[in-house]
Amino acid sequence: MFEKFKVFETTVAGRPLVIETGKMAQLAGGSCLVRYGETNVLCTATMSDKPREGVDFFPLSVDFEEKLYSVGKIPGSFQRREGRASEKAMLASRVIDRPIRPLFPSDMRNDIGVIATVMSVDPDCLPEVAAMWGVSTAIAISEIPWDGPVASVSLGYVDGEYVINPTAEQRENTEMTVTVASTDSLVAMIEAGANEIPNDIMFEGIMLAHEENKKIVEFIKSIVREVGKEKIDFQSNDPSPKLYEAVKAFAEESVKEALNTDDKRVRDERLRPIFNAVHEKFEEEFPEEADKLDDCLDNLQKHIVRRWLLDEGKRVDGRGIDDIRPLNSQVDLLSRTHGSGMFTRGQTQVLTVTTLGTARDAQMLDGIDEEEEKRYIHHYNFPSYSVGETRPPRGPGRREIGHGALAEKALIPVIPPMEDFPYTIRLVSEVLSSNGSTSQGAICASTLSLMAAGVPIKAPVAGISCGLITEGERFMTMIDIQGLEDFYGDMDFKVAGTHKGITAIQMDLKIHGLTPEIIKEALMKTQKARIDILDKVMLPVISEPREELSKYAPKMLITKIDVEKIGDIIGKQGKVIQKICADCNCKVDVEEDGTVFITALNIEDARTALEIIETIAKDPEIGAVYKGIVTRLMQFGAFVEIAPGKEGLVHISKLDVKRVEKVEDSVNVGDQVIVKVIEIDDQGRLNLSRRDALIEIEGLVPENDGTEGARPQRKDFNRNSGNRNRPSNNRGGNNRK
Repeated sequence: MFEKFKVFETTVAGRPLVIETGKMAQLAGGSCLVRYGETNVLCTATMSDKPREGVDFFPLSVDFEEKLYSVGKIPGSFQRREGRASEKAMLASRVIDRPIRPLFPSDMRNDIGVIATVMSVDPDCLPEVAAMWGVSTAIAISEIPWDGPVASVSLGYVDGEYVINPTAEQRENTEMTVTVASTDSLVAMIEAGANEIPNDIMFEGIMLAHEENKKIVEFIKSIVREVGKEKIDFQSNDPSPKLYEAVKAFAEESVKEALNTDDKRVRDERLRPIFNAVHEKFEEEFPEEADKLDDCLDNLQKHIVRRWLLDEGKRVDGRGIDDIRPLNSQVDLLSRTHGSGMFTRGQTQVLTVTTLGTARDAQMLDGIDEEEEKRYIHHYNFPSYSVGETRPPRGPGRREIGHGALAEKALIPVIPPMEDFPYTIRLVSEVLSSNGSTSQGAICASTLSLMAAGVPIKAPVAGISCGLITEGERFMTMIDIQGLEDFYGDMDFKVAGTHKGITAIQMDLKIHGLTPEIIKEALMKTQKARIDILDKVMLPVISEPREELSKYAPKMLITKIDVEKIGDIIGKQGKVIQKICADCNCKVDVEEDGTVFITALNIEDARTALEIIETIAKDPEIGAVYKGIVTRLMQFGAFVEIAPGKEGLVHISKLDVKRVEKVEDSVNVGDQVIVKVIEIDDQGRLNLSRRDALIEIEGLVPENDGTEGARPQRKDFNRNSGNRNRPSNNRGGNNRK
């Protein structure tokens, strides 16, 4: 039955890599099962018989499908089955898509579907890396026209050493995680997150990954030589040379004039009548290619932009090759948000809003990796008005998710850890206007917003993109590409970082790959540009995180209690913790390790709740002073509750500094009083004294001392009172009011 079944084996990073063909998914154009360690991924590639009609793009779809059975989980949804792809799955799909797409013929219009199904996951062997190998193999052995194969590895940097495909333990300690895809000669894709890594370390790592990829590409080529199918011809969708030359002769000068402006709106207005004139002139002359006229005009614009850059060093908006568009930074644009910042670069404008929440606001994850929640979340929105278009709002697509993830990755290294800043942090970047590199604008706006919100980030981060035009051996890079240069250029090399080093890279290409010289130049130019943005535009507006949070942001205190006291804090059916929250107008979250998070809009409410919780968690001590509530009156005294479930007796003789005839003359049920613990009997019962507390805290003098009134100096009970000491591990929040 499996007479075509073949097994191919090699080793990558000391672990076995096995690719099986001919057993599974035999009706797909190309298919293989990749086994890397105990990670198994089924990869397929299929092409439609005929081109899709009425499209002006290459219809390629890439899907990375996470199956929760691969990690022994049952989905948490109501249906108990996988639903919409997770964000991580979408990001993995994008990482696979970016290096393989430029290797297909750009004028092909046949639908191509690539699917990588994760069937088993070994934490030490990343499934997205195995999927890249499998997708490359499936396409390469299929009949689909393609200039691959490509290969990909993940690169770590642990204890000063590069690590290819780091294990789960190594990934916990790596200073950078870089995914590099390449052909046997060129680097095709870079995706990186790093902890302020210098350019030279990043560059050397990319080159090391490229060398490893060369070996894997040769392994895939050996599979193709044995089981690969013959590539088929396809129907080209390019306009005929005759039509293109006719349109060029008619419209070239007017298109040049239209493009020569720094205003996207003006450019679009100038081009509109040119498009109309071309259609009016050539639709009758070339009726069989009338639908290709817009393609001709797009190709003409591409030709003009590239010739200007390569031959004249001229950019459409008149800037120099390494000049950045006019920049502007602002903070505090929105009244009641926790933090806001806006960054404008030319006609690209992004507003980012920071919202701070409690630990319970962290995002719960249900995926195939070991991460279960996120406390730092970055969302990116790209409404139609940002490009002057109209369309109904929809949910975020892959592009929006990818750009939000890039901004998130760029800022992760500077986000304070939970123990230093115990908040869930959500950033939302709203693209208000788009003319190139909005993802990098989102990074700059996010830094401004975080500092305005008082989040103590480690260092400010800025991002910038570098473009590329190539022609044979010639190439030219330019900084801060706008939309037209991105659309008609060959590269969008995005780099984010601090003064110290790189925090994120994302490289998109329209060509087969980059040489080391281009990569090195792009890293150098983006470093200079991002430091200029930080020093000249962002830091003069806000130089460091604010000391105080917004008055609308929640204030948080943390303490840690004995885990055996957690039940006392929560109480039967949650009654104790519910009462604390209601009385103190706060939220209380208790972790399994005894960490308690107290959140309130008013810091004094949080402090009151903290005192109650610590009183419950800490056994009362003789000599300690507490604030309590009178709960019962008896002839011989009053009972006072110093914390939920902890009550003591104040004998009538201890109710006041003066003689008390009747209990009701001194206190009533519901009164808030201060009391001092004077005795704890063998059964743990508390004997309390209001008299001793008034003498110690209020400075009052008993009647029989022969003086009247109170001493002028009083103590503030809201500070540490008497012998009562808070646990030494109480931290966070007190200094950020």
